Order: sequence, then structure tokens, then C-alpha cells
Amino acid sequence: MEDYIERQAHHGKQFHQKLKPYVVLQYLLKNTDENHVATAPDIVAYLQECGIEAERRSIYRDIKEINYVALMLEEDCMINEAREMVECDDDDENKLVIYDCHRKGFYARRRDFEMDDIRLLAECVYSAKFVNEGQAKRLVKVVSQFVSDHQAEQIKHSVLRTDRVKTNNKQVLNNISLINKAMSRKIEGVPHKPEKIRFKYLKHTIRDVNQQVERRKGESYVVNPFLLLINDGNYYLLSIDERTKKERTYRVDRMKDVELTGIEREGDDEFKKVDVKNYSQRVFSMYGGKLARITLQCINPLLDTMVERFGTNEVQYMKVDEDYFSVSAKVEVSDQFFGWLLGFGRRVKLTGNDEVVKKFTAYLDKVREMY
Repeated sequence: MEDYIERQAHHGKQFHQKLKPYVVLQYLLKNTDENHVATAPDIVAYLQECGIEAERRSIYRDIKEINYVALMLEEDCMINEAREMVECDDDDENKLVIYDCHRKGFYARRRDFEMDDIRLLAECVYSAKFVNEGQAKRLVKVVSQFVSDHQAEQIKHSVLRTDRVKTNNKQVLNNISLINKAMSRKIEGVPHKPEKIRFKYLKHTIRDVNQQVERRKGESYVVNPFLLLINDGNYYLLSIDERTKKERTYRVDRMKDVELTGIEREGDDEFKKVDVKNYSQRVFSMYGGKLARITLQCINPLLDTMVERFGTNEVQYMKVDEDYFSVSAKVEVSDQFFGWLLGFGRRVKLTGNDEVVKKFTAYLDKVREMY
């Protein structure tokens, strides 16, 4: 803002004065809220830093005009009507900028967004596992622009200190854009026939759980994309597989080098038979309970499943032999967790800790009693 004003200095004092109400509003939006006010001298000092001369009385006039114009745009009415509504507004309900007589200062009220709204949006962004760390911070910064700097700092501190399993795949947002484009029936107003997509799919290896490698030795997958859905912080593509003609679900953050094929999508009849709600319940599961560290011994093909469930932060993965690996992680122990564990049958064995093993065997005994 300061640089722009300096470049326009040759227009003279009149230019600066015309720009002054806009600068005042931007200053208030950035620096004030219900808990932080700016006095008229504060605003005058800022304007002088920007190269705009102002006196205290003019600030009050500018703020009146700001309130008139803001209400005019909000109510889609004439400026005279807006002025009358503001002047008769004893409770400040129609004002964008409010004067707090107790603190002797002004603050800008957010009409469209409350701080809790922005906090929730930021939390949703950061809880999305399919968005990598850098993208999450950038998006949180974007949504934080709708509140004051003071509130934005609270929001960033709140959401960024939360530890979550995040993807390392920087292609995710581009993947989502391409998949949506492939499924679209109209692109920029031009009719488009949904088309197949091609991609490589990634998996974890015990050699380095932080670095994924390509499945099928790098061979491409070709699928008919139908639906993107989110579950437990992950983004999934529901598709009809090109080879098997059956529904398949792929993690978008594990897709690499997604590209459009230009080949018309097939499988519409098969997809119509899919009950998406029941399919989601069948494919996805959630559980919670008391936190404890446990150790599991698993067959090697389950490495991806375990990394997706527990992540890699404060989790230890070790090779046991050519057929098995172990994972040590903190889990929320509950009947739901035991049910999840039991679903693997003999492919996973709970080897520690002793207290959790006892609870699991007691859980098994209770299940046996039912039969």
C-alpha cells in the first residue's frame, strides 16, 4: 500500500485524500476486532506513515462515509437511504465500523464471518491428511485474511500446533483438479464428455516408510472416475476399474502423475448400481478409546494399511523376517479397536503391551461366549 501511494504522489494531495477512506478501512480490517480497537490518533499516525496527511476530525468523517457505503452495498439501496439507516442506528447494528466509547477507539466488525467460522475452516484445512504441510499453512493463511491480524495469529497458533499425519505428495491439489475436470460434463461453458484418467499408484516399503514407491513396478492404472469423497481426513476417488470393470477406491494422495486420456469414460451402468452410502460404510471405518502404546506383528502386505492407520510420527516399523514386520504405535484402545484388529485374523498378532493383550483376550472370550 505504501509503495503504491508513493508511486502515485505526482497526482498530488487530491489523490491522497480520495484514497484516504479506503486506506482507513483496510487498516481497521487488518488491525482491529471486538477485542482490539484503534484510536483516531492511531489511524492518523498510520496514514502519515503512508504519506497521507490527515487530522483527527477527518477520520470521523471518513468512517461515517465508510459505514454509509458499506450498508448501501449490503442492502442494495441508494446512498441516501443508507445514510438515514446509519444515522438512526442507535445500536450500531447497521455499521461496519463501530466506535467503542469505553475504550475510546474504533473497530471493524465482520458481517460475513465470525472468528469461530474461520477457526473451523482453518481446522478443516489442517485436519485434511491429503493436504501436505506447506499447502495447509498456505491455505490457513488465505482463510485467516478474513479476520484481523490478532485473530489470525490465534487461529494459526491453534491449528498449526496440532500434530496430524500429513501426506508428502505435493501433487494432491493438482490431482483433484484433474480428476474433477475428467468427470465434468462442461468445461468453461463447453460441453465435455467425462473421460478416463491414467496415473501411477504409490505404496510404502519397510525399507523407508517415509518414501513411497510406485506399485506394479511403475505400470500405469487406467480407471473410469465417478466420485471424489472424503473420509477421516483422506480424499478418495471412487471409480470403475478399466480391467476388472468393478468399483475401486483410490487414495488421491497416493496417486502420481495423473493425466487425462481423452478416451470417453465407461462404466456408467456399473456405477448406477453402486449404493454410495453403503459402499462408504463398507470401505471406511472409525474408532476411538483410551490411549496406549501397543506392538503388532503383521504380514508384509499390510504395511500400507498400518502406515495409513498410524502414520510415521513417533511410530516404529521394523522388519521381523522375510514375511513379517512389527509396528509399535500409540492407539486408542477400545472394543472398536479390537474389532478392527480382529478383522485381520491371523495376519496380525497383538504382541504388546501385556495389559492390552489381556484386554484383547478378554474381549475374545466375551465374543466366544456369544456362540
